[in-house]
Amino acid sequence: MKKHLTLLAAAALTTSPLMAEDLTVTSFGGAYGAAQMEHMIQPFMDETGVNVLFEDYGGGVAEMKAQVEAGNLLWDVVDVEVIDLERACAEGYLEVIDHSTLPPGDDGVPAAEDFIPDALANECGVGNIVWSVVFATNTENGEGPKTIEEFFDVEAFPGNRGLRKRPQVNMEWALIADGVAPEDVYETLATEEGQARAFAKLDTIRDNIVWYDSWSQAPVLLNDGGATMVQSANGRIFAAIEEDDAPFEIVWDSHIYDLDVWAIMKGTKNKDLAMQFIQSATKTVPLSGMQDVAYGPTRRSAQALLSDDVKENLPTAHLDEGLKADGIFWADYGESLGEKFNEWLLQ
Repeated sequence: MKKHLTLLAAAALTTSPLMAEDLTVTSFGGAYGAAQMEHMIQPFMDETGVNVLFEDYGGGVAEMKAQVEAGNLLWDVVDVEVIDLERACAEGYLEVIDHSTLPPGDDGVPAAEDFIPDALANECGVGNIVWSVVFATNTENGEGPKTIEEFFDVEAFPGNRGLRKRPQVNMEWALIADGVAPEDVYETLATEEGQARAFAKLDTIRDNIVWYDSWSQAPVLLNDGGATMVQSANGRIFAAIEEDDAPFEIVWDSHIYDLDVWAIMKGTKNKDLAMQFIQSATKTVPLSGMQDVAYGPTRRSAQALLSDDVKENLPTAHLDEGLKADGIFWADYGESLGEKFNEWLLQ
């Protein structure tokens, strides 16, 4: 019996997360990162004793690709926008996740039934939030645009537009502003003619665009007058309004909504610990904490914890005004459109 207990103790020490190295988790910073730290990362550290190194990045696939291809992984877990997930998974930058290991909701409903379908649609990710790209205005500048068509109308609404420097969302918005029905956007954008049409529409505001790389820059541009209207993750603007009393207004017309997922970098030596973190971070209560930054939780059991007032500020209350981002389209066309977009920027 003594020998048996010794072996069990040795096994427990071998598998204990306390014996693991630091876990590096990467996300988008700002109010969003602060909410993740409060509701996901700190509770995980308190529960396990693991030290989580929490870092920021600007999104996209390039950094994941560079790390995996060089065999020099700097991250273990990464928060990925689903618009980038399909490509990152298909090209082998992320590990496949066993969704059957996810815990049930706090109400006992199995994870496969508790998560909304899109949250577990890709084998490389577990849904973290429902979020949206909106545009916002500063009300101190007077009446601003209310539609994406007006966003592109520089005569009626002069001033700079702050846009994230990537083709995603900008191409979709350009086509919608040019009269393409939302349900036809991706079919149109898959053609040479549709791509040319999108770039031509972007040309109409080229001289009024201020490009930025990180979501954190959007409210800064709007606040300091660098732009009179900005494209932004909805939570960034919500946080500025709620926390800083910023005179901003969110416009939901033609917003592009999507999910973020937690994913595991391909080849990490901390794969098991990374999965343990994801299992913890995507439980009912941690996910409900994303209401702090106006992002919708991906579990139904977490949604049940939100008040009606909170739900009104979430993208899920405005789905009929928006368009679901097509991650499969961007997996197929992201690289080629990225090259064309960069060439257009240099013209």
